[in-house]
Amino acid sequence: MPRFAANLTMMFNEAPFLERFGAARRAGFRGVECQYPYAHEPAEIGARLDQHGLSMALFNTPPGDREAGERGMAAVPGMEARFAEHLERALDYAERLRPGHIHIMAGIARGPRARAAFIANLRRACARAPEQGFVIEPINNRDLPGYHLSTTDDARSIIEDVGAPNLRLQLDLYHCQIMEGDLTRRIEVLAPLLGHVQIAGVPERREPDRGEFDFHHLMRTLDRVGFTGWVGCEYHPAGATEAGLGWFAPYLEATT
Repeated sequence: MPRFAANLTMMFNEAPFLERFGAARRAGFRGVECQYPYAHEPAEIGARLDQHGLSMALFNTPPGDREAGERGMAAVPGMEARFAEHLERALDYAERLRPGHIHIMAGIARGPRARAAFIANLRRACARAPEQGFVIEPINNRDLPGYHLSTTDDARSIIEDVGAPNLRLQLDLYHCQIMEGDLTRRIEVLAPLLGHVQIAGVPERREPDRGEFDFHHLMRTLDRVGFTGWVGCEYHPAGATEAGLGWFAPYLEATT
């Protein structure tokens, strides 16, 4: 049975960020994730996790200057010092929030120098915090043109090159459907590398039961391959968040 984590960057936006933790728990979620927790102090977020009995499944390393188009530093040549600062900030938050994984954002960069920088920075991160789980995520080039990593084949090659036991794959089925498709077979092949999974309907990035793939079949496939990690719900609700949680009801009922 999948363990679902509400993405509090996208879901429950009817409330301020710190109030979304309680809203997620009342809706039946036992885990949460977010893209960037850095607008609030770790103690503030940790208190909400403790108060509502929630686990932090995942958050990202800092993106840099989003208004300037930055989306991480790990694969950007010449930005090794900034990446190291971002990593330390993420680890400071992880000390209190205890995330299952930290997503290391590659950034906007292409070419062999970018690939070499990415692999070197990933090795440093994994060695710096060997008890912390890290993931890398292929992101589709329609939503984020120029992002260094866009396919699961590429991600698998990088993970193998890094060779660290605490580096795994973040498989976002929304991005993967857009870039590659064949999701059932990809889950089967990638199962040994999976650290974290995310879902959203394709093509509009709405609730996961809307769009062009069979969401419930894919969740059964994750069960079949033995995936026991978190499934993050990284989608934009079509309306009020709770009004669109019909997809979640069968899973909630099965665990209560």
